Amino acid sequence: MATKNAKNAHFWQIDNKVKNIFSTEGVIVLPSPQAWEKFSWTRKFFEKKPKEGYFVWVKEQTQKPLTTCVSMGSFKTSQNLTNLLVIEKNIKTKANVVCNALKKNLCSSHKAKGKLILKEGASLEYNHNHSWGEKDIVNIDYQFVLEKNSQLSFIYKNQSPPKSLEMKESLLLKGEGSQGSIKLRLLGRKNSKILAKSSIIALAAGKGHLDCQGLLIDKNSVISLTPELICKNPQAQITHEASIGKISEEELNYLRMRGLAESEAIDLIVNGFLET
Repeated sequence: MATKNAKNAHFWQIDNKVKNIFSTEGVIVLPSPQAWEKFSWTRKFFEKKPKEGYFVWVKEQTQKPLTTCVSMGSFKTSQNLTNLLVIEKNIKTKANVVCNALKKNLCSSHKAKGKLILKEGASLEYNHNHSWGEKDIVNIDYQFVLEKNSQLSFIYKNQSPPKSLEMKESLLLKGEGSQGSIKLRLLGRKNSKILAKSSIIALAAGKGHLDCQGLLIDKNSVISLTPELICKNPQAQITHEASIGKISEEELNYLRMRGLAESEAIDLIVNGFLET
């Protein structure tokens, strides 16, 4: 979602200011501090009153995807978001989430902690796209809680890495028949440092899969992937795969022989990696 189209999002924030909130029939969208005050039941998920962030409550079936956009646009901005998404029983929906920097050298900080709750029979396709400046610091911590027979597909793409990215993603299979998958695509370039810890915790007889892949563009960047599986139910099935690679010289030479500049060839390879 391009930032110029973010005004059509359900929630749009730049720096620490909410620019737009758009609720539709059956979907309640609020800044997290307001949700804390209005709905007392949210406090067990928030744990403490949020400073900023968004709350999305999908109460009825909706045809349009949920969209949120959080951007950093000013020098040395510091964001500290607490987000909560709740999908009610038997509702199927899709969420497109963008977090980005509007300029390259903001030296800003983005911290986000979120919980996504899928009630019994709910289904969510969650697409999360990050694009940062070279000097930004980013820290994200998301937990997905799946109740009975709920389904989650989570895809995270790190299109332009910050100076430092620490991320933690955990999938909790809480209900029998729940199914979830986490797919991470992490790009390391321009002296970036990426630390990613992802876990699946099975409390019930559910299925989960974790797919983590990193691509190093230059020798001065670092990617660390830590997949973790914790099974507390003998009938659960949880799996993972993880890999870190570099751009193939053979593939790069092939593209250059066909008239592409090295930077164009790298961009083409990166785009292919992000789409796998």
